[in-house]
Amino acid sequence: MKSGFYHNTPLAFAIFGGTGDLTKRKLIPALFSLVKEKRISDEISIVLVGRRNKDVIEFKEELLEFVKAYSRHKVKKDDWEAFAEKINYCRFDFEDEERGYNDLAKILENCHDRIFYLAVAPGLFEIIIKNLKKYNLIERDTGFQRIMIEKPFGFSLESAGKLNAAITKIIPEKKIFRVDHYLGKEMIQNILSIRFGNSIFEPLWNHHYIDNIQIISTETIGVENRGGYYDSTGVVKDMLQNHILQMLALIAMEPPVDLEPESIRNEKVKVLKSLRLFDKESAQKNIVRGQYGRGIIGGVEVPAYREEERVSENSNTDTFIALKINVDNFRWAGVPFYVKTGKRLDKKTTRIIVQFKKLPGIDFYKNLNNGKPNLLVIKIQPEEGVFFQINAKSPGIDLIEPVKADYCHSCRADYNSPEAYEQIILEAIRDNSSIFTRWDELECSWKFEKNISESFEGIEPNFPNYAAGSKGPVEAAELLERDGRIWWDTFI
Repeated sequence: MKSGFYHNTPLAFAIFGGTGDLTKRKLIPALFSLVKEKRISDEISIVLVGRRNKDVIEFKEELLEFVKAYSRHKVKKDDWEAFAEKINYCRFDFEDEERGYNDLAKILENCHDRIFYLAVAPGLFEIIIKNLKKYNLIERDTGFQRIMIEKPFGFSLESAGKLNAAITKIIPEKKIFRVDHYLGKEMIQNILSIRFGNSIFEPLWNHHYIDNIQIISTETIGVENRGGYYDSTGVVKDMLQNHILQMLALIAMEPPVDLEPESIRNEKVKVLKSLRLFDKESAQKNIVRGQYGRGIIGGVEVPAYREEERVSENSNTDTFIALKINVDNFRWAGVPFYVKTGKRLDKKTTRIIVQFKKLPGIDFYKNLNNGKPNLLVIKIQPEEGVFFQINAKSPGIDLIEPVKADYCHSCRADYNSPEAYEQIILEAIRDNSSIFTRWDELECSWKFEKNISESFEGIEPNFPNYAAGSKGPVEAAELLERDGRIWWDTFI
């Protein structure tokens, strides 16, 4: 991993989908912060490429409101005016080969370092990349040119494979940066530091000392204005296939030979290849699917999933999944990885919880019988930090109680942690591909998604099966109770 790097040469950052929500809510506020903090060159040209007819002055005023709402920084007039001067709007149809891409080439003429961010539907990726090459916007002899591709990268193993084959015929893999914004989150990046920077953990990081690992990512929101997209996707493709499996790979990977991007990604692929696949019997036993019905969130009644806008009234799309995953290798033999993720649940949280085994022979000590398991908890959102739960004697009595050594990253007085998209943009400029998804990682995760989908073919789910604002289907709790375990997010 490269460090101490600040980009200081002229840079063009072109966003296809320049009028979309991702650009306004995430990318422009991220670029504003990077420029304000002088983490990238002040000589940056930001080109927003879109198909809508926009008055440039009015559009910049619109962007200002989003920066005020979503930036980490208070927006001062001078800072915004200097930043706004760097923004250009280039209107053309992405399939308009001659006029549009020639106009873009003229705007970028003096910028040798170029990043193209594709915040568009997957069906447009190949068209855009083909034209970028045709009009000599990439594959140049001077500077660097990179393409950042927003998820979803395809909608299935087959579509992702076809898309990857088409794109890599045009440009090499090393120029492709597939975005998973979870990998830009501060505590996700901290996983490697916690694991490999502390002698207390890595020697215990195996089936001899770890009882189980839980990866939990729950939301209180529903599908909002994404009903049409979500109804064709569901929770497995929206969360499990990408964010969740990336977290699992980082937690379970072997120590890489060094912390260079390819070494890290090589070890992640090995984990993903080791995931035990399901058959219909094991899927029924170890996977719990769910879809929310009506319920109460924050004191307000909310509709059932099937009542959401642009969702079929007979939809069988999953909005919740809990499953027991096995990693079939020497390190993790017999250690279950429990995963839970879903929408319209009782709280918003993303955590990784490592439960260590009970000491052998501890039952001989009666005063220690009420001890709780040692837990390492990596808090990813909304609170960021880590705590380690140990047992200690209660004051004045001969009993023990759990004690937390708690580090709250987001509670610091000087806390102003970079947003995920700031890190993602900066690492793409640095050419640090470790927080981006390589094709073989993506292929393995799509194979796992396909296996889950095929395991439930022909099985009609009984939806809805949990109320909005609840903890999810009761079967999810039973999944762990059957193994003599509990979901720790309920208690910590």
